[in-house]
Amino acid sequence: MAGDDADDDDKTQDPSERRIDKALEEGNVPRSQDLSGFLVLAAGFGTLITVMPSLTFGEAGALAGWLAEAHRGIDNLSFPARLGGHALALLAAPMLAMVLAALLGGMILHRPRIVTAPLMPKYSRIDPLAAAKRIFGAQNLVQFAKTLAKLALVLGVVTALLWPRAGEVEIYARLADIRSALPLMGGLVTRLAGIILALYALIAAADAGYQMFTWKKQLRMTQHEVKEEHKETEGNPEIKARVRQIRARRARQRMMAAVPQATVIITNPTHYAVALRYDAGMPAPVCVAKGVDELALRIRAIGTEHRVPVIENPPLARALHAGVEVDQSIPPEHYKAVAEVIGFVLRHSRRGRKTP
Repeated sequence: MAGDDADDDDKTQDPSERRIDKALEEGNVPRSQDLSGFLVLAAGFGTLITVMPSLTFGEAGALAGWLAEAHRGIDNLSFPARLGGHALALLAAPMLAMVLAALLGGMILHRPRIVTAPLMPKYSRIDPLAAAKRIFGAQNLVQFAKTLAKLALVLGVVTALLWPRAGEVEIYARLADIRSALPLMGGLVTRLAGIILALYALIAAADAGYQMFTWKKQLRMTQHEVKEEHKETEGNPEIKARVRQIRARRARQRMMAAVPQATVIITNPTHYAVALRYDAGMPAPVCVAKGVDELALRIRAIGTEHRVPVIENPPLARALHAGVEVDQSIPPEHYKAVAEVIGFVLRHSRRGRKTP
């Protein structure tokens, strides 16, 4: 038990969308029996009072006559059959409304979806020990206590409503004319049902909120679970960082291998270095390498080793480093300045002079 409490205390993070989706796929969804019961009861009663006027006074009178002569035997068998058919037609709409309300009640607290996981056989469902834990568990005991409390509350409301009207109810029962008693009894039943539905609505709203809270609390995650899920969805951060390092190192190696083919290296003089390559027919010079500080010194050293001209032009070096990427042509705004540098380099290379 102490371990379970510690685990619950560690679950401080709200459930992720992935964890919620996984729970829904497994059939673990929030359920509120009170909410479903309220919707079923409200739909059935609302539909019933809507279609009740179709019970005509003629049939009500015939029913009264049939009940009055019931002790003598039934001599007209057509009436019970006709009354039964009418009752079925009368109750068809409320029954359909109750079925639809039951389906709706199961979808209010979660997104509707079709899952097959609950249909799969599980040993825990036939394990006697697990079944005993479910039956006598804390959750079922709380549910049983809630049921008793709701029953006592409803009985209290019904008693409080009917007790002052006990005399009226007795009078209704003694009325010989059922057609006169039906509207009176219907009004009393309607008021009683309205009060019970209003009370049930409060209970259903409270239970729905409680069930949603406990469901999300059950799905809460520890910091370790959040980290592991992030690794599964986004990848291991350490591995991703290592991959980025390898890619960056390989990119630098390719860049350094292209420095000997550069036409000129423009520096600042040691903090920035940009190696440009230009061949006849190219629309614009291309940056083959660039870097700052130590990387700039390496570019300059490789260029000097392979006799690539190195030109110190701090403003142009900084501008090119900020405005052009490796393997990209220089921007048009630098054409003139770069053309002057490359022209200077080409002129001195033709004369066989050392480029300053």
